[in-house]
Amino acid sequence: MAASRIVHRVCTLCEATCGIRVHVEGDSVTTIRGDQDDPFSRGYICPKAYGLKGLYEDRDRLRAPLVRTSSGFEAVSWERAFEVAIDGLLAVRERHGSDGVGSYAGNPTVHSLQAMLYLSVFLRALGTKQRFSASSVDQLPKMVSSGLMFGSGLNIAVPDLDRTQYLLVLGGNPAVSNGSLMTAPDAAGRLRAIAARGGKVVVFDPRRTETAQLAAEHHFLQPGTDAALLLAMVQVMFEEKLVRLGRASGHVRGLDAVKNAVGAFTPERVAAYCRIEPAVIRRLTREFCEAPSAVCYGRLGTTCQTFGTVASWAVDLVNVLSGNLDAPGGAMFSRPAIDNSGGSRYTTRARGGPTRVKGLPRWFGEAPVATLADEILTEGPGQIRGLFTFAGNPLLSAPDSNRLEQAFRSLEFMVSVDVYLNETTRHAHVILPPPTGLERDHYDLALYRFAVRDVAKYSQPVFAPPQGQPEEWEILLTLAKAMWGQRALSLEQADEIVFTGAVKEAHESLAASFPDLTLEEIKRALPTRRGAPRVLDVLLRSGPYGDAFGRNPDGLTLAQLESTPHGRDLGALKPQLPQALHTSDRMIDLAPELLIADVARLEVDIARQLPELVLIGRRQLRSNNSWMHNIEALIKGPQRCTLLVNEQDAARRGLRHGQPARLSSAVGSIVAQVEVTADMMPGVVSLPHGFGHSSAGAQLGVAALHAGVNINVVSDSAIVDPVSGNAAFNGVEVTLEPVA
Repeated sequence: MAASRIVHRVCTLCEATCGIRVHVEGDSVTTIRGDQDDPFSRGYICPKAYGLKGLYEDRDRLRAPLVRTSSGFEAVSWERAFEVAIDGLLAVRERHGSDGVGSYAGNPTVHSLQAMLYLSVFLRALGTKQRFSASSVDQLPKMVSSGLMFGSGLNIAVPDLDRTQYLLVLGGNPAVSNGSLMTAPDAAGRLRAIAARGGKVVVFDPRRTETAQLAAEHHFLQPGTDAALLLAMVQVMFEEKLVRLGRASGHVRGLDAVKNAVGAFTPERVAAYCRIEPAVIRRLTREFCEAPSAVCYGRLGTTCQTFGTVASWAVDLVNVLSGNLDAPGGAMFSRPAIDNSGGSRYTTRARGGPTRVKGLPRWFGEAPVATLADEILTEGPGQIRGLFTFAGNPLLSAPDSNRLEQAFRSLEFMVSVDVYLNETTRHAHVILPPPTGLERDHYDLALYRFAVRDVAKYSQPVFAPPQGQPEEWEILLTLAKAMWGQRALSLEQADEIVFTGAVKEAHESLAASFPDLTLEEIKRALPTRRGAPRVLDVLLRSGPYGDAFGRNPDGLTLAQLESTPHGRDLGALKPQLPQALHTSDRMIDLAPELLIADVARLEVDIARQLPELVLIGRRQLRSNNSWMHNIEALIKGPQRCTLLVNEQDAARRGLRHGQPARLSSAVGSIVAQVEVTADMMPGVVSLPHGFGHSSAGAQLGVAALHAGVNINVVSDSAIVDPVSGNAAFNGVEVTLEPVA
């Protein structure tokens, strides 16, 4: 009989970082359950956790690299696949220059420790400034506003969810997402706890979401008008003398400029635009300011719109001016065991200048993915002729999918690191499949940055990768050393370069506290390891809770986390002003010039006539973008790719529940199944993102049976937030008509 064992680790299929117990017999997973002893999730899991078993067992998952031939894809050896991939990338770079090769990193990147540590190594070696990622179809405006206000794009103030008495939610659905820029396992339970302790949850959303159903109040809000609503609240704060800076007092500049900028945004003036009564805006503003503790939280609905950065800024203005920034129960900065918020990439404004074709801004070393097709299809110096994708499916997740499909078909060469032959990777010339989440170690470098409680947890692999299967860091480093022009280097030699760089950064970060600490002493203190665990140990030991390589004997090390498989609780969020700020003067810039200038554009917009019908997306508990639809346990059941339509809108257009309807925009048209519901605001329809699994050539058998339609066929890449360049999916003007 095969030996039975239980492995404790975290689920890596969404932002929540839930602790799980993986029950194993031999080389098979029997079941996955919540870990009751995890100090953060306390036994909670959602259905996605069981999906780790489905992903590991998926028959369609690639287990060998593929190379495209004249007759289709062919499984080849790793040696051959690396040879073709490297030769092809180098050839494109030689013909067209460094910027002739672009890159795209998908959402699963942040759920992989090895990718977080080694993908940047490869991208630096590639040498291109044509970098794109899922950030610019998601949270980029929040990063930009946080960078402008607090000095770092990773300095995002998160709700202290477990202590707040008043939570105001705009454009987010934490009961389904379990946070998102607010890492919070069992967010629904935490929302219920607010009411249980006498607090209040208020939701503004064009859909009566699962979160809205838990709230004391829900108000339908016109998509794309969040910024105007929030600035009206700020205007009321000034008008009614409710402004209280609290712990931010003495740490802000630009207060008068904000007061002047919001003067025109009275509740009466924005009411018709937002479709919220002035009395409601004034009442909720007073409630928020008078609550013992309160926090405003905005998510995808506030970022993926044409005023995404101003809306993100306005969320923080509400928190700062009500005295709730850096205060228990308010918006606080996390203090994770590895604090990467001060990294130069995130504290420096856009590098490389505006994009070549549309002149969109570059932030944090990346260009907006809304212009990826332009950069491929438009001829001239810097045109992308080769592409590297990592764990991404932009043909389902980026706007104007039809044009992006045309662009991908025109590429000279493409390499993808991915476990699937999907809608995007079917265009690749080489696909390099990494191990699954259960076959690699893990630590949440990104997500603990946004956690509602400071925790640390290291996960051991459940299974070793199959014989001959390179780990993810080995795939990336093999490509990187070739891009360095040093193919002959061994992996051990290349990894030593990465490790030495991490040691030097650790030495610099500890120099002020331990001036006599030497590089040699740091290296001697580290156990002999390879790859990601060795670099992770360096980061933990040089972090805010670390042992400083023996100088703080009780401090945190990787060995300690390995001996604490349930994770380590580092405590509730702590006040950190002004130390958390990375601005040059350690002050919060309440009135960044870029944002004050964009307020003028918003002031003009509130006078326009609203469209008759607009489209928004939505998230579902059993899914995360496009990458779980081939897992039978998560996709089975009733059709979930339905178009939610308000009863009035359906009746006006002759639409019936369960019947098809044609949804059209300026760039495309799709046919979706109608679901008539009172949960939608009149004049707004909603379709989930990540579907559309009907492309010829993709090998996703389960997903194809539940194909749905691709919302991004009707998303317009020309509609963006101009400050950040982020795609504006929410509020796209559409028409709707029945289909026979």
